[in-house]
Amino acid sequence: MSKILKNMLPLSCGLLLAACSQQQMTATEAAAPLEVSTTKAAPVEASISLEAKSGSQVSGHLRLVREGEGVRLSGQISGLGANGEHAFHIHETGDCSAEDGSSAGGHFNPTARAHGRSAHGEHHLGDQDNLQANAQGVAEVNAFFPGVSLGDGALSDAAGKAVIVHAGADDYTSQPTGNAGGRIACGVIKL
Repeated sequence: MSKILKNMLPLSCGLLLAACSQQQMTATEAAAPLEVSTTKAAPVEASISLEAKSGSQVSGHLRLVREGEGVRLSGQISGLGANGEHAFHIHETGDCSAEDGSSAGGHFNPTARAHGRSAHGEHHLGDQDNLQANAQGVAEVNAFFPGVSLGDGALSDAAGKAVIVHAGADDYTSQPTGNAGGRIACGVIKL
């Protein structure tokens, strides 16, 4: 009987080691999805602090968030003319250093399209409908930019670009800017 036990001992140890190895592999495999899920995802939110340009008194704080197949810009802008319409766009360069806002470059247009009205035919990715200021010169912003991304490094990524508010309304047809007048506020899109 002891001879049988001696012959079974190596077999038992081998089975035990195999079972331990299998459990260790299972634990490693189970840990792998946790490692993947803890990796940092692309940012989903950015902020914009508007500063006055061209001698205006315009200011505001805006928030940009990823939403579906685009981004939503929301917030409040003050210091605008009472009951006036004002164009605002995403511009190609995140530089608001020039007094007239010209350092922000042209409209954000990575698809090389003609200027137009957002979601109404051909337009720049940075084009948007005009803002409407109330009697106190305040505009509530709630604008969707289809096709624009945030923080993913794609050509359509708005991170590091600028938001410009113009003195006048965009006519949606004049090329390449919509004849919207001077730049009265500028803010960089910061993740």
